[in-house]
Amino acid sequence: MLEEAVTYPPRDGYPLFLTAKRYWMPEFEPHFEDPEAWTLILLHSTASHKESWEPTLERIFYSAGKDKSVKIREAWCLDCPNHGASGHLNERILQTPEYYLNFTCDKYAEAVYHFLVAGPNYGAKVDFRARRLYGIGHSLGGNTMALLQTMEPRIHFGSITIVDPMLSPAGSHHLNKLRSILIKGAYERRDVWPDRATAMKALKRRDRTKKWDPRILDIFIKHGIRPHPGSHYLENPYLGVTLACTRDQEAAMYRDPEGATKPVKALDIACQEKPVHIILGGVHDFM
Repeated sequence: MLEEAVTYPPRDGYPLFLTAKRYWMPEFEPHFEDPEAWTLILLHSTASHKESWEPTLERIFYSAGKDKSVKIREAWCLDCPNHGASGHLNERILQTPEYYLNFTCDKYAEAVYHFLVAGPNYGAKVDFRARRLYGIGHSLGGNTMALLQTMEPRIHFGSITIVDPMLSPAGSHHLNKLRSILIKGAYERRDVWPDRATAMKALKRRDRTKKWDPRILDIFIKHGIRPHPGSHYLENPYLGVTLACTRDQEAAMYRDPEGATKPVKALDIACQEKPVHIILGGVHDFM
């Protein structure tokens, strides 16, 4: 699987950095000019990052390689602006009143929409509006993918899949208990380690992260953790690395007052226009 990183700087009135990665296989290159070939758009969950999709993409690409009736052109994974590499680049502006403790599904959707409309350049500008798009989102990314379906002017997706979306059609108050648990967990988790090796050992001991696929844990240590901002000017051996998505920013996503209800209205519309697939976990530990 080949990959290429793209950073879209603030411009055209949008104030945040956007980071994305393009993934493809050499055998997909004959599909580059095929209008029927799919371009996948993948959005991650809260406290994650775009690279978390890599093991899933490897499986999808492998399956597409065996099933010649499924043609994939490429895949694009995008960081939420307060997560991953984007969170690092946007560190200062995320401290301003407009964004501090006030990041929402809507803002992730706005960022992705801006990226898709503007189109990144890697040799030539990408015209996503001319592509056959398939959207995939996990948790926060699923809610965001739903919102994208009704943003105007429309970007047409041929189909979408949302995985474990944090939705509540009967009202957000049904998620109050879960929201409290998630916020408490965000603030109580350790977020500073002297180095990545120590962070790996610590995450392997946590009840939640020790259940992860080893590939996901390796990818998180590489992309979900970044140099601690204080390590540049403080001679403190304990300020080595920290979470790319800060605890404050993670908790802000869980507080989103309309995050669990507004996407439901978008799904009502999307389900009349295209195939919509919803995947729920076999263990009902959250939703």
